[in-house]
Amino acid sequence: MAAMLPCLRAQTIEDGIMINKNAICSGTLYTHDAWDHYWEGTYNRANGNLGTVTTQTLDFSANYGVFSRLDVIGTVPYVWTQASQGVLHGQEGFQDLTLAVKYEMVRWRFKKFGTVRFFPVVSGSVPLGSYEPDFQPMSIGLHSKTIAPRATLNFQGLGGLYVNGSAAYVFRSNVTLDRNYYYTDGQLYLSSQVAMPNQFDYVASAGYRAHGVMLVGNYAEQQTRGGGDIRPQDLPFISNRMNFKKAGASAVVPVPLPWVHGLQYWFTYANTFDGRNVGESTAFTSGLMYQIQLHRRSAQ
Repeated sequence: MAAMLPCLRAQTIEDGIMINKNAICSGTLYTHDAWDHYWEGTYNRANGNLGTVTTQTLDFSANYGVFSRLDVIGTVPYVWTQASQGVLHGQEGFQDLTLAVKYEMVRWRFKKFGTVRFFPVVSGSVPLGSYEPDFQPMSIGLHSKTIAPRATLNFQGLGGLYVNGSAAYVFRSNVTLDRNYYYTDGQLYLSSQVAMPNQFDYVASAGYRAHGVMLVGNYAEQQTRGGGDIRPQDLPFISNRMNFKKAGASAVVPVPLPWVHGLQYWFTYANTFDGRNVGESTAFTSGLMYQIQLHRRSAQ
């Protein structure tokens, strides 16, 4: 037997929302990300050989409630890229498989205000297939394995106030190039192995979450622990220092179909307003998520 429930209960690695035990929440989200200016180091510029660079992504994700306080989350993105000018051809394919375990370790209830929760999270990713990372900015990914311990603190108010903060340190493995030399950060390396600098990121969000509706504003920042800048009039390199600051908003609302329960529509807007060796991008995400509650059959 299966019962349909709102999918708002659990979605992302960064949020402080959990899914019910033996429930599955899955769906597909489409993201359109585009930029025609980028930061070459700290210098903001355009490039007539690129025009507008567009990255489109279909994220296939699933979340399973192992216990009421333990979730397992998986995501597989299919990515394709293109440039509106010049001779660089876009790439497409499946990028990296990401798996995460999220645990609600501590829960503090305040009768007059709401509930504060603390979550330790561990996530990791591995490349899918042999896509080419040494073709920035047309590559669909960096082809580095990662592992990222994360901590999340969440407040859910009785009146619907929602506040969430999450931070992670990302350890990244070396990347093997299809050549035995490269030049970056003022130095020539006679090797096919590229040491990828680790990264620190955090995200904060605040807004309203109640009655199956979620409306929040978001701020995110990424800081790379090392790496060189893009050389003038050159293409980016995979180990460049890639920093950014983003701001945006997210909305999750139930789909009002009387014959379908538990289906929700997601929409997210994000703008990269400051950065280093990244595009000054605007991104929109839209899609549907659906949750099903699994019940064990009673013993005969």
